[in-house]
Amino acid sequence: MEKQVAEKLVRANSPALDEILGVPFKVLDQGHVRAIDYMGDESTIVQAARVSYGKGTKKSSEDKNLIKYLLRHKHTTPFEMPTIMLHVRVPMDCWRQWIRHRTASVNEYSTRYSEAIDDKQETAPNEWRYQSDNNKQGSGSYLTESNGSLLSAQETMFHKAATDLYRGRLERGVAREQARKDLPLSTYTEAYWKMDLHNLLHFLMLRMDSHAQLEIRKYATVIGEEIVAQWVPTVWEAFEDFRGGMNLTNTEVIILQCIAEGGSIIWKSIGTEQGWLDENGEATKKNRFRSEMEVKFENIGIKAPWII
Repeated sequence: MEKQVAEKLVRANSPALDEILGVPFKVLDQGHVRAIDYMGDESTIVQAARVSYGKGTKKSSEDKNLIKYLLRHKHTTPFEMPTIMLHVRVPMDCWRQWIRHRTASVNEYSTRYSEAIDDKQETAPNEWRYQSDNNKQGSGSYLTESNGSLLSAQETMFHKAATDLYRGRLERGVAREQARKDLPLSTYTEAYWKMDLHNLLHFLMLRMDSHAQLEIRKYATVIGEEIVAQWVPTVWEAFEDFRGGMNLTNTEVIILQCIAEGGSIIWKSIGTEQGWLDENGEATKKNRFRSEMEVKFENIGIKAPWII
């Protein structure tokens, strides 16, 4: 029997991503994101998925359907094969959230070896936000521009004072590792950030969400729409489709069934047990979980039964 010889494979590449490698996409006032390098593309995902059962089909339409199927059913191992390396320039307070995604390989600009970056994120008078009424870690509406003007002026003075303090310490010979300790979190830092596609999509799912902080949401949106969409367009199309979908809890499904069947006893009982409703079946004070469910129902054209 003749022995099988493995065919030579050609390196996968994305012409659309090649066009923008190294191109910085501006984010915030002084930040940016750019793709530095990558390995693999959508064909890498397909090839990895089909290793388990041979060559399979090779039509592009079937490849697209396979990618969508894998993503929809959370068969994500093949998405771990492509990787991408980004260069990011980001304020330190935003970077603190970013670095919590521990599935990346990271090398950050060092303020022990080099002087800190001069730039600091500045907030325009119309960009100051109130604390959210229903989200303890989020923001809500915007302050008036007259109030914001005062805050922006104070910010400018503080940034200058912090910079002068830092520079003065360096001029007196203080070690960089100690001189930096009073720099504000608005100071920009830079990093190389490498991640596989599976974990990158998870990052984007969380950080593009409306509940994420606005600043990191802007970075995530640029990464998704300007870079990932060029690199793996079918994946991005499927991701956007599924990201816009709706996840229902078991409780929400039961209440929907009650609405469809015209019954009220069960949903009133559930609502009371959850603390959403009083003993008369009427909504109690603000409840985050009930509010989220009401929005889901509204999005599919259904009113929660306790809303008159």
